[in-house]
Amino acid sequence: MDTQTLSAHSAASTGVRMTVHSSKTLKVTMATGHDLLAKAGSMIAYDGYVQFDGAPANLRRSAEEMVTGEGGKLMLCRGDGDLYLADYGGDVLVLHLDNEALSVNGATLLACDASLELTVEPVKGLAKLSGSGLTNLVVRGTGWVSLVSRGIPMALDCAERETYVDPDALIAWTTGLDMKARRTVKASALLGRGSGEAFQIGFKGQGFVVVQPSEDTGDRFKVRG
Repeated sequence: MDTQTLSAHSAASTGVRMTVHSSKTLKVTMATGHDLLAKAGSMIAYDGYVQFDGAPANLRRSAEEMVTGEGGKLMLCRGDGDLYLADYGGDVLVLHLDNEALSVNGATLLACDASLELTVEPVKGLAKLSGSGLTNLVVRGTGWVSLVSRGIPMALDCAERETYVDPDALIAWTTGLDMKARRTVKASALLGRGSGEAFQIGFKGQGFVVVQPSEDTGDRFKVRG
């Protein structure tokens, strides 16, 4: 068999903890003592010796449900080898946090280092958007994070001027940004996919927002209250 045509699709050999392979697959270099949290069912292949267990007991159930949905599960991956993850053909994005915090649309989290802290926290400044407040998943600490986007995502710098985003396209943002909601009256035919009044979220400050080229209302914030 001529494998030359397949060589371009082979995973790159690197020492980096997380890399993107063919845009749709996450490659994680596993090592003993460096455990990984991932969506249950996201494993598509691995080599070496990798074990899969339930999420650790210290992980709050609210954070797990924010990622996987009601009744969903996270899995704890450990061992030595290369692990490949994917989520229904979504485009994979890899980020490294350096004692930082990232607010993440929970449904887009594919995997992260188990050493990172996952908490569900209120989204400040947007209480008027829902009337009762909004919550989001915050990933905090030093380590690797992988997100999934419906289409190739883009990062927008919010330092120079205020940036407005459709909530249905929002994946993640740097914590500490100033946020506010804007209501566009009677503009539903032009902005968003729903009916009635359209909302956008404004961001300003030192940091960035990540958006996907899709408006999927199934991935919106969780409303509390």
